[in-house]
Amino acid sequence: MRMEKDSIGEKSLGDSVVYGIQTARAKENFNLNYKNTDQSLIAAIVQIKKAAAHTYQTLGIGKPGVYEAIEQCCDLILAGGYEDAFITSALQGGAGTSTNMNVNEVLANLALVKLGHQYGEYQYVHPLDDVNRGQSTNDVYPTALRIAAIEKLRVLSDKCSQLQQTFQQKENAFDHIQKLGRTELMDALPITLGQEFGAYAQAISRDRWRLYKVEERLRQVNLGGTAVGAGNNADRKYRFGILEILRGYTGMGLSPAEYPMDITQNNDVFVEVSGLMKSLAVNLMKISNDIRLMSSGPKGGFGEITLKALQMGSTIMPGKVNPVIPEMVMQVAMKVIANDSAITMAASHGEFELNAFMPLIADSLLESLQLLIDAVESFRTKCVEHILPDEERCRQLLEASYAFATAYTVEYGYDLISEAMKESNGDPLKLKEILEELE
Repeated sequence: MRMEKDSIGEKSLGDSVVYGIQTARAKENFNLNYKNTDQSLIAAIVQIKKAAAHTYQTLGIGKPGVYEAIEQCCDLILAGGYEDAFITSALQGGAGTSTNMNVNEVLANLALVKLGHQYGEYQYVHPLDDVNRGQSTNDVYPTALRIAAIEKLRVLSDKCSQLQQTFQQKENAFDHIQKLGRTELMDALPITLGQEFGAYAQAISRDRWRLYKVEERLRQVNLGGTAVGAGNNADRKYRFGILEILRGYTGMGLSPAEYPMDITQNNDVFVEVSGLMKSLAVNLMKISNDIRLMSSGPKGGFGEITLKALQMGSTIMPGKVNPVIPEMVMQVAMKVIANDSAITMAASHGEFELNAFMPLIADSLLESLQLLIDAVESFRTKCVEHILPDEERCRQLLEASYAFATAYTVEYGYDLISEAMKESNGDPLKLKEILEELE
């Protein structure tokens, strides 16, 4: 066992424990039986620490070998090592300080071992004085969230593009199939099944473009602004050097915020991103529900399309198969909409120079992004790609409807056609006879 000490007191830690006293306190204080901080956010924070270490190395700042060791340890973590050392709850007080400290302590201890020392011998490599030098949670955490969000946004935009293309393929394949259009679930006018899928493609295309474009707002970061965005405790050369290095590491066009205090205080850009994901969720929910209804049956529903059978649908009714992928997509959409509400509330509760609820924003935003990435991919590959039309059923429903009657209103007027429909008593063949007599 080793003993670590801070301004609050002392705490004993196991000799093999890679984190330190601040992380241990966070584990006790935020014992929520909830998921840990998203690994993509941890990785982004580590990238920032690596860029900082490289910058200080280049500037010749700090004790010899320390920043080289920190940089090497960042690479170990980014390669997938030590994931179990990052134990802070995704929801925590302190605006993300515990997660930042978790990274600081793990890197300090790994660097200590690399330099021939023991865990906890912070007089040689200190979590704050060395790993966190010139930084604050208040500029590191939001910058890391932007990096993690951009990475996922790029993937989600690509997934939406692929789904759009699949809908367009179905549009072309189904363009010759006449079917009954519906408004408010009631018979409307004739359309083609291809037109229906073409409309879905257009909706997803808008979502893809919106998500692609919002990256521009995420690229502005407050790194180097430290606690309140005024740049206190950060060397000027460091502030300019770290961003250039971080751009190279991430492949992102990160730029310094024109007004770093604004980025430190305000989180409306995350509300914007979440709102665009909500728009995608709304479209996915609508499209998924349409597909559920069109595939309903097989005998008692619309039955205009069939979905690939993926699993048995009942523990009591043999042969029943459910539209499980559209149902899953709809539940993901509901979760994303719920997360959007959480992000909205959390962003609105920032006071003065900082928002204490950044962990909720980060957790909800990254969860929504990952859920949508996975759901859009499953929707495309397990559902939409395999949709088959029932042309005969589409024709039967169209011919059994009054859809053709609207075409006569231009010549004979709405009221006369309404009377003819009433006189036909629900029989489309009789209605045709009545309308033919008008001619």
